[in-house]
Amino acid sequence: MAKVKMTVNGRQVGSECDDRTLLVHFLRENLGLTGTHVGCDTSQCGTCVVHMDGRSVKSCSILAAQAAGSDIVTIEGLASGGELHPVQAAFKANHGLQCGFCTPGMVMTSVDMIRRHGAALDEATVRAELEGNICRCTGYHNIVQSVLAAAAEMGGAKEAAE
Repeated sequence: MAKVKMTVNGRQVGSECDDRTLLVHFLRENLGLTGTHVGCDTSQCGTCVVHMDGRSVKSCSILAAQAAGSDIVTIEGLASGGELHPVQAAFKANHGLQCGFCTPGMVMTSVDMIRRHGAALDEATVRAELEGNICRCTGYHNIVQSVLAAAAEMGGAKEAAE
């Protein structure tokens, strides 16, 4: 057992966990943050994407102990003061979700994508960068439109404020 401490959604947290506990399970089981989903446990589907030190990562491929000392942002940490993050609002406005299972990972991936690409973000880039996130319901068209709408609303800013 290891005592793991990190900052999650702006709050210092710590909990004991087995050395082989994946970050996704630490967030869900130790911290009760169930917005980060477990889809495949093999890093294929992207439902478990969170931000670690400002970059999107698949939390099923990282041990909680490896994330010790890091700043983690989950889907629960995006909204501010009861107001949706622009990417969350764009997914809602553009019907970028159906069943919602993939949505947290898609949103977290998209926030990082907008941060990195800013005004250079286009449909081809969005489609290429979402290849690591699987959606079985929407066919991706509305997801891509949601990402582009959020990028436009955010002014193509290189910083997607978290």
